[in-house]
Amino acid sequence: MTTSATEASSLYLYKPSHVLPAVFAALVGVSLLIHIFQNFRYRFWRVTFFLFWGGTLFTTGWILRCISSYYPANLNLYIAQSVFIYLAPPVYSASAYNLVGRLMNYLPMHAVLNPNRVLIFFVYVGAAVESITVAGAAKSAAAGTDLAEYKSGGVLIAAGLVLQAVVECLVVAIVATVHRRASRAKMVPRNVKTLCYTLYGTSTFVLLRCIFRAVEAFAMFGNLGCKDNCSPILSNEWYLYAFELGPMLIFTFWMNLLHPGRYLPKDKSRYLGLDGHIERSGPGWLDHRNQWETFMDPLDISGVIKGQASHEKYWLRPEQWPVCKDGSFAEETASNRKLAVMVKQDVLLAETHMV
Repeated sequence: MTTSATEASSLYLYKPSHVLPAVFAALVGVSLLIHIFQNFRYRFWRVTFFLFWGGTLFTTGWILRCISSYYPANLNLYIAQSVFIYLAPPVYSASAYNLVGRLMNYLPMHAVLNPNRVLIFFVYVGAAVESITVAGAAKSAAAGTDLAEYKSGGVLIAAGLVLQAVVECLVVAIVATVHRRASRAKMVPRNVKTLCYTLYGTSTFVLLRCIFRAVEAFAMFGNLGCKDNCSPILSNEWYLYAFELGPMLIFTFWMNLLHPGRYLPKDKSRYLGLDGHIERSGPGWLDHRNQWETFMDPLDISGVIKGQASHEKYWLRPEQWPVCKDGSFAEETASNRKLAVMVKQDVLLAETHMV
């Protein structure tokens, strides 16, 4: 097939760049490798696993985009790159949701809802966002000249984007509430402040990406089946790099620069005392309701109506819980790296005694 024939049958509304996807796949890949290194360094896999998984999906998406740029008429490659690129941002966001839960474990007295239900709640919602978005991306990419299928895919994409935007606004509202309560109690040490601003910033970039994709989705409806003189956002590739890749690339490098493993203990039962300095090893969040009730009512609205919270306020009995003697994250004298070394030394010592 000649070059002109290939371009005529191209699934793109522009001539896709060969170089830019390769460059940005490399940048996203570098960020992914740094995530992996830091997760091992801080032993923080449980909290930031989704940074690794999102980075894997995003890197794959841009590699496929690079390959697809050489075969613009190949439907399978076009669908695959679209799906992976659409899929990664909601997964990245899941890492922020997990971080919100851990922040409330660290500051249980200021928690808005059960910290242990935050990830479950948001991951279920995130799974819905992913499912809707991927289905929409696949439908739109595979629609060809079928305008009804193309429109159906656009509707799904728009619904997924709106849902994700609502979730991000909810995340910001929860963080802002915890931040405000901690500030009133004068319990905002540097690590808490850094985490709050990180969550504000990363959520803002996800929202920016959602707005771009929403505008793109609505542009699809106004330009159904067009090949020439389409909306600028559809016929210019740079919009994709500026408003899809750009915000998410900043998101992932921000998380690398201010990795949560530097600011939060990996043990979720460790909490900051009411003095804002000393950390104690508590029992963890204790909710007297069963699992189904906490899932159905994560905000404990029933407890508010009754005038009695359903969770135990163990932080009001500090004398019962031991002080963490390895320092304090609030005072920058403790670190997950140091804790990991201490655990390793204890294991080696135990093995020596056994021998």
